[in-house]
Amino acid sequence: MPWRRRRNRVSALEGGREEEAPPEAAAVPPALLTSPQQTEAAAERILLRGIFEIGRDSCDVVLSERALRWRPIQPERPAGDSKYDLLCKEEFIELKDIFSVKLKRRCSVKQQRSGTLLGITLFICLKKEQNKLKNSTLDLINLSEDHCDIWFRQFKKILAGFPNRPKSLKILLNPQSHKKEATQVYYEKVEPLLKLAGIKTDVTIMEYEGHALSLLKECELQGFDGGHRKPLFVIHWSVQRLFTGMQTLEPSVVCVGGDGSASEVAHALLLRAQKNAGMETDRILTPVRAQLPLGLIPAGSTNVLAHSLHGVPHVITATLHIIMGHVQLVDVCTFSTAGKLLRFGFSAMFGFGGRTLALAEKYRWMSPNQRRDFAVVKALAKLKAEDCEISFLPFNSSDDVQERRAQGSPKSDCNDQWQMIQGQFLNVSIMAIPCLCSVAPRGLAPNTRLNNGSMALIIARNTSRPEFIKHLKRYASVKNQFNFPFVETYTVEEVKVHPRNNTGGYNPEEEEDETASENCFPWNVDGDLMEVASEVHIRLHPRLISLYGGSMEEMIPK
Repeated sequence: MPWRRRRNRVSALEGGREEEAPPEAAAVPPALLTSPQQTEAAAERILLRGIFEIGRDSCDVVLSERALRWRPIQPERPAGDSKYDLLCKEEFIELKDIFSVKLKRRCSVKQQRSGTLLGITLFICLKKEQNKLKNSTLDLINLSEDHCDIWFRQFKKILAGFPNRPKSLKILLNPQSHKKEATQVYYEKVEPLLKLAGIKTDVTIMEYEGHALSLLKECELQGFDGGHRKPLFVIHWSVQRLFTGMQTLEPSVVCVGGDGSASEVAHALLLRAQKNAGMETDRILTPVRAQLPLGLIPAGSTNVLAHSLHGVPHVITATLHIIMGHVQLVDVCTFSTAGKLLRFGFSAMFGFGGRTLALAEKYRWMSPNQRRDFAVVKALAKLKAEDCEISFLPFNSSDDVQERRAQGSPKSDCNDQWQMIQGQFLNVSIMAIPCLCSVAPRGLAPNTRLNNGSMALIIARNTSRPEFIKHLKRYASVKNQFNFPFVETYTVEEVKVHPRNNTGGYNPEEEEDETASENCFPWNVDGDLMEVASEVHIRLHPRLISLYGGSMEEMIPK
């Protein structure tokens, strides 16, 4: 039976303040709520039971410890009546899918802050197709103030008991992301949902590259809550404006922007964690985990990080994952040269991928898509291989090795067997995440997961331009992009890339070299350009940062 919504002007009120439900919120489809597990429901402890109108039916509603269940109240009919059994089929929603509750009132033009009580509105997170989430509503209609107040307080108590759901968020917003649409995305799509969920927010506009790093670098992280240590920001005078007004416990950080912004914030949080642990940030072998979880709102041109995390670059889905407190640990890489840390990151490309980004950075005045396409075409026109020596440590999945490394033991020791390959390479990719994006829906590294303790090393040796283009086009299809004789793939834990010429790829016979500075080689690290003159050492560190997102076993398309 489809839900029908009343056509009169209705708003949801809580604490005397009017809060209207988002217009895009859809009613909960009953087909999604039907439960076949009656025996399990019977075993749950009942908290409340009452009568509400749901849709156009009067229903017997039961609130238990795990679910809200209801069944239409029908007059007695002969046993065995199949039509009667169908009409009386029990439906339910799990309490973990509810993210807000409001008192529902009918307001007239003269009644701005109060009105006739209609009942209770539940705001629910539901799964859609293609890994998407959506926010929906369920109205429980009952005109009794006392009856609704009891239920309302019980729902509020239940919602307060979910430990992973954030109470306050520090929003770092990059207004320049993807045609400067990030600000509109946040204020029109993200903020209304956060307000609906009762989450306090404080927004800082990222004004320049490296702004997030400078803001988060000097923050003191201390915590207390009646004797229980929890993260709480205490602000230095130099960055006092960063968390102004953030006085609630357990703040989390959310980045609204593209891959570059998200990677910068993740790097800043991890760097801050090392400083708090008293570690020398220039030389890190076994970094400590970031204290605060990070949320990613996709508002860039590619959104590889958010796409890999959620399975889809969808703003509402990303926001609901944050609201619901869906947190998972993700592997992170460290990039270093000559023993000095360059940065934290999730993926990198050297050769064609680095040169393409270096070209694109010189044409920032173009739109993101035009800049990307132009850089790809120009890099293909000047396609050239790099003479490299690549050393790597193959992934060892044995339990004793993984346990030793999970306890913080350095990965490189005498018992590990390094392998080395050398030659002319068109592109080298090192990826700790699947790297899903619009041009590679299966992922640039489809066999990698977010936290399986390994990286994908993908090498394209020197070949003809037409063959390399065929390889690139395969990423957008269902065919195996690695099924070429010049492509090699490895599952690794560490990689060292050592260019054997020291000219930064510069050819004096060419009229111009737009892809690298003199004596430096361009790297694409999470969409950011990193120029390095010598060997780069990439180490994987399992489960180093907490990100808000869904389970990859469910989200990654097969």
